[in-house]
Amino acid sequence: MYFTDFDFEYEVLDALDAMRFEKCTPIQEQTLQLLMEGRDLIGVAQTGTGKTAAYLLPVLNKLCRGGYPEDSINCVIMAPTRELAQQIDRQLEGFTYFMNVSSVAVYGGNDGQRYEQELRGMAKGADIIVATPGRLISHINLGNIDLSKVSFFILDEADRMLDMGFCNDIMTIAKQLPKERQTMLFSATMPEEIRKLASDILTDPVQITLALAKPADGITQQAYICHEGQKLGILNSIFDNESSERVILFASRKTKVKEISHTLKKHGFNVGEMHSDLSQSERDEIMFQYKSRKIDMIVATDILARGIDIDDIRIVINYDVPRDCDDYIHRIGRTARAGTKGRAITLVNIEDQEYFKRIEDFIEQNVPKIELPAKLGEAPAYEPKSKQKEGRNKQRGGYGNKEKQGAKNRRKNNHKRGRGKSDTTDKPQATATTPQESVTKQQNGEVKRRRPHHRHKRRSTPKNGDGKAPSTENKQ
Repeated sequence: MYFTDFDFEYEVLDALDAMRFEKCTPIQEQTLQLLMEGRDLIGVAQTGTGKTAAYLLPVLNKLCRGGYPEDSINCVIMAPTRELAQQIDRQLEGFTYFMNVSSVAVYGGNDGQRYEQELRGMAKGADIIVATPGRLISHINLGNIDLSKVSFFILDEADRMLDMGFCNDIMTIAKQLPKERQTMLFSATMPEEIRKLASDILTDPVQITLALAKPADGITQQAYICHEGQKLGILNSIFDNESSERVILFASRKTKVKEISHTLKKHGFNVGEMHSDLSQSERDEIMFQYKSRKIDMIVATDILARGIDIDDIRIVINYDVPRDCDDYIHRIGRTARAGTKGRAITLVNIEDQEYFKRIEDFIEQNVPKIELPAKLGEAPAYEPKSKQKEGRNKQRGGYGNKEKQGAKNRRKNNHKRGRGKSDTTDKPQATATTPQESVTKQQNGEVKRRRPHHRHKRRSTPKNGDGKAPSTENKQ
């Protein structure tokens, strides 16, 4: 379908034409009409499928038609990260160029001037607020914002917000809104926590699910099985044969991002880094340099796994295997956006093999393994730990013979305690004693063989000159 097939106002159609939006993506095709009819909606689709336009266009179309309070906030859009909030705000600027609709982005990490800009926008009643949960909660607590007339409430990347611990903040914000509103929830995955959240804040929603948690078809996935010390050599080999431009490299920790970025710069690569230790102005500068091609490659934490919209990223490299399968989907989803092609390369060391096997099982395909360059030496075999452990247990009879193994362990334990087979029936059972009772019995010669087990370290008893323990009768 084409956008002209929908009953959009002229201002919206002018904006679409100026931005060269012609044909709808699948998520847009299935959600636009439902949202224009005012239905609450759950949209589940992978990243890069056009979810932002899917929820923005119906809202903007209704605001253009009028009938909503002036000088009041009419729409609240929640985003998990500053980067995604900025991206949504930029897309709003493009769509509202021909409209009398105002918006302001509200997120942390800014200077005083930016904070004042947020206050002015909220005080004047910007039509649309794009906010991160923590920052919006701060403004609510300070009494800086009135959400009593909001008509549209949108959660973008809802699964990510829950992963980041924002569930309580979202519920707090929802309680500030009118009950009569249209609510939209968009997510790349649909775990049980999202279903619970949707049942709490949506009314009779319709759910649209497309390509749940699977990589885009345009992504060519590859992996190198390697030792940790071979990873930098692999990067050099890759970029010996092709350009290092339009590349994002993901690492799991910000300390590692800094190390990799420093090393790549020493090897002559034009690299920037992105992590949570950077201020918002520093993050903005890195993204500006990357988009304007002043730097070729960004080394980043998962802060960039979602919320950036750059259509021409050629290669995504996982320097570390993500521990979460969804994070893998979102990382490699930075490439092959909007129907383009791209590559995703993952460097898998021995410790990460089990995690990568889980990812392969999750996406239901075996990622092709690329042979290491000969100069880097021999690569380890791809034998995920779970398989190695299973093989060892089978050799020991650990699987399919659990009852026999359990009996063997019980006999071994009995032997260690000094009991034979007949000990369990003929001998009286031991009774529990307190530590003081046990000491007294030992002194009286009643208990000689066994001592009670203590969790804490047993204190040594000081002895008199004759080697005997001092009397405890007059201890106090």
